[in-house]
Amino acid sequence: MKKILFLSAALSAVLFCACNGGKVNYSINVSGADDGTSVVLVDKLSGDTVGSGEIEDGALLFSGKADKDALMYVQKGEDEWQTIFFADGKDIAINLEDNSVKGSELNEKLNACDKEAGDLYSEIMEAIAEYSELSEEEQLVSADEINAKIAGIGDMYKRILEENRDNIIPAAFIAEIAQVLEEEEQADLFDTKYPYARHPYTLKIKKEVEDFNALMAEANSVKDGLIGKKFIDIEEPDTEGNMHKLSEFVGQGKWVFIDFWASWCGPCRREMPNVVEAYKKYHDKGLEIVGLSFDNDKEAWIKAIDELQMPWIHLSDLKGWETVASDTYGVKSIPASLLVDPDGIVVARDLRGEALGAKLAEVLGE
Repeated sequence: MKKILFLSAALSAVLFCACNGGKVNYSINVSGADDGTSVVLVDKLSGDTVGSGEIEDGALLFSGKADKDALMYVQKGEDEWQTIFFADGKDIAINLEDNSVKGSELNEKLNACDKEAGDLYSEIMEAIAEYSELSEEEQLVSADEINAKIAGIGDMYKRILEENRDNIIPAAFIAEIAQVLEEEEQADLFDTKYPYARHPYTLKIKKEVEDFNALMAEANSVKDGLIGKKFIDIEEPDTEGNMHKLSEFVGQGKWVFIDFWASWCGPCRREMPNVVEAYKKYHDKGLEIVGLSFDNDKEAWIKAIDELQMPWIHLSDLKGWETVASDTYGVKSIPASLLVDPDGIVVARDLRGEALGAKLAEVLGE
C-alpha cells in the first residue's frame, strides 16, 4: 500500500454523523440452511454481534434498528463466508445455500459484486490446492494461470470501484480496493466527494490504512537500508527442531532467496507456485531458497510445506509476528523477500511474480 493523506479527527466525526442519516428499521429473513443451524448478525463497523439464533422451520428472522446504511453481515456456523448488505431500510431475504440477497437494488448489486469476488478467490485457492498433484510440466502452466487470476483480482476491484463511484457499494470492499491502487489513486479513492468515501466503514478503513502505511514506511526504511549491505545473521529451528543459523546457507557462494511467509497467509500461498517454479528453473544454476515462516502452529507450517511442495530449507521459531525475523529485517507484511548474492550482500527485496523471474534471469541467466 502507498502513503495517503489523513482526515483530522474532527472532520472524521462530522462525516461520520453526516453519513449516518439517523436510524432505520431492518427485517432480515434468513433461509437456506438446516434447522438447528446457528446464524449470527454482525455490524461490520464495530464487529459486534447484534443478533443470533438458529434456523427453525427453515427460516430465521432478524429485526431491529441500525444506523442508516450500516454495513452488516450474516454468517452461519463456522463458515468463513459473510453475506454482506447495507441496512438501507428495505426488507432483506438471505439464502444461505447460495449466499444470495434479495431486497433493494443497492443490496442486490452489492451481492453480485461480492459473489464475483468470492468465486474468483475460490478458483485461486482450488488451483493452489490442486497444484501439488500436477506433473512438473503441468505445474508450469498452472503457475501462469494462477498468477493471471491473482492479477485479475486487482482488475476486478478497480472495476467495482469505477462502476460504483456514485453509490456506497465500494465501502464494502474499501480495504481490498485500497491495496490495489497506487498512491495518487488512493488519494482520489478517499475523496469525500464520493458517497462511499463518507461512509463510516470507509473512514474506519482509511484510518487503518494510514496506520499501516506509517508502519510500512518505517519497515521499508529498514529493508531499503539493507540493500548493498551484508545480510544479518539469525538463528531459528528447522521443522525437526534442529537449530540453524542463516549464515549456514547465505553467503556461501550461491544466490539465496530469503522468503518470509506463513501457512495462514493467503497471498503467500498464492505466490508460492511462482517461487516453486523459480526454484526448479534456477536451482541447478546456483539458486537456494530459505523460508523464514511467521507461523505459530508447527503442524500447519509443516503441512503447508508439504502441500505447496517447497523443497528448500525452512526455519521458524513459531512466534508468529514476534519472530526474530520480523524485527531483524523490518518485515511487517508478508509475503516479503530478500535476494542475497553469493558473497552475502542483499541486492533486492520483495520480488514477486514476473519481477522475481526477471531478476533471477538477470543474475543467473535464462
